Amino acid sequence: MKYGYARVSTVNQDLESQLQRLNAEGCNNIYKDKFTGTKRDRPEFNKLLDVLDEGDTLVVTKLDRFARSTVDGIQTIRELFEKGVKVHVLNMGLVEDTPTGRLVFNVMSAFAEFERDMIVERTQEGKAIAKQRDDFREGRPNKYSKKQIEHALMLLQHNSYKQVEEKTGISKSTLIRAKKKLNN
Repeated sequence: MKYGYARVSTVNQDLESQLQRLNAEGCNNIYKDKFTGTKRDRPEFNKLLDVLDEGDTLVVTKLDRFARSTVDGIQTIRELFEKGVKVHVLNMGLVEDTPTGRLVFNVMSAFAEFERDMIVERTQEGKAIAKQRDDFREGRPNKYSKKQIEHALMLLQHNSYKQVEEKTGISKSTLIRAKKKLNN
């Protein structure tokens, strides 16, 4: 039986393109995680590993969906090969339980891990440069402008939190935080 595995790192990311490719590949069951790939303990992936049996095929769209470190990938592949499970990485091909197949997989895993490390390094460099600016602020940008918050706080003088939230879309908790910040 063919089993698919799709994973994205955050709940805001979309699995759709992976699911379409896995369905097109004829996967009977598809397991999905919205969980960081840097952790080995991915709930649906663990369930999938438990159901895979001799003669089954595990299909993933890309190597980085399967494992984020070379060591993790090699260990998982070894366990699957011992169970008699085939592994098909769509952008790489069928990973065979042969010396050449294992070598290709190990090299590709090393490149995937290297690529991920380079992304982290570039992100850290960009952050360090951004921190040098006077207007740098860590975290997500504010959803509402200063002007919008001020308007909502003025409305709050003659309206309830619920009424202001209905008029502006700004939640009660955001208004309370803004009010506290103003009073400090």
